[in-house]
Amino acid sequence: MRIDKNNAIGLFNSADLLDLGQRADGIRKALHPEGVVTFVVDRNINYTNVCVNKCRFCAFYREQDSPEAYLLSKDEIFRKIEETVALGGTQILLQGGVHPGLDLAYYTDLLRSIKDRFRINIHGFSPTEIKHLSDKHGMSVRDTLLSLREAGMDSIPGGGAEILSDRVREIISPRKIRTADWLRVMEEAHKIGMRTTATMMFGSIETPEDIVEHLDAIRTLQDRTGGFTAFIPWSFQPGNTELAMQSASKDTSATAVDYLRVLSLSRIYLDNVNNIQASWVTQGLKLAQVALRFGANDFGSTMIEENVVRAAGVNYRVSKEDIVQAIKSSGFKAAQRDTYYNVLKGF
Repeated sequence: MRIDKNNAIGLFNSADLLDLGQRADGIRKALHPEGVVTFVVDRNINYTNVCVNKCRFCAFYREQDSPEAYLLSKDEIFRKIEETVALGGTQILLQGGVHPGLDLAYYTDLLRSIKDRFRINIHGFSPTEIKHLSDKHGMSVRDTLLSLREAGMDSIPGGGAEILSDRVREIISPRKIRTADWLRVMEEAHKIGMRTTATMMFGSIETPEDIVEHLDAIRTLQDRTGGFTAFIPWSFQPGNTELAMQSASKDTSATAVDYLRVLSLSRIYLDNVNNIQASWVTQGLKLAQVALRFGANDFGSTMIEENVVRAAGVNYRVSKEDIVQAIKSSGFKAAQRDTYYNVLKGF
């Protein structure tokens, strides 16, 4: 039976963690009775760190005139993709900041150049980047998405969601798109047949009510479109961020218990999203293993390269072999998947 927002808030605030985890694990077993935990081999290519949004939770962005600002050349991007393909990669996650100097032609040319050279899925550009291009060119979101898809963009990552509560967004990312804009980009993508993921960054200033509002927004849109392939909750990493430096308490990190509670609630509430992803990138390998008994059925990506979380001082690195061993030692079968959760290879 589907729970409502009031039930969810009650569970979050009062349920015993192990009871919550057991309930989430039961749902995971019902959805994935074969006991397979999947992962994808990919690389996160952050093509630029220049961003006009200057989010207070982000340690990655730089001003355009900063000596640390960069924009990767095509040759650098091609080299990274070549390395990914050589390692068995099937996907690149291509996203960056909202660079004021880049227009739609830059993106479509880059996409076509990649597709001319490589057979690889481009999981590209967050709703924030897409809405920026839509506004910059006076185009509808739909037409912007169609242009990007025609050039080679295959699917959209769920970045930029943070917490889908404008009260929170006004504090942690006042220059960024609002909740309705993020949801509209995703809905338009789903309407043209493009699949996307959804994420949530928690552990900053949000309340349990904000977390549940976020989950409800994802579930409501999924009821209409069915376009989300997976949900990925991950915790705010405060290192080197304005938000943490201006906080009265420097230690604003979510705990392992917080992570497991949010993960379990996500699995319980999102009854129409098939896949919940563990975040070893922010939690480490051991806690990601525990997450497999708290509702997660996917281990995410090998993430051959990752820069955004690393900028906050968190630098977990694992190999494909590490992921396979972690899954198997947790009592599951390991399988490599593609972007759309089709199993490519079992281990």
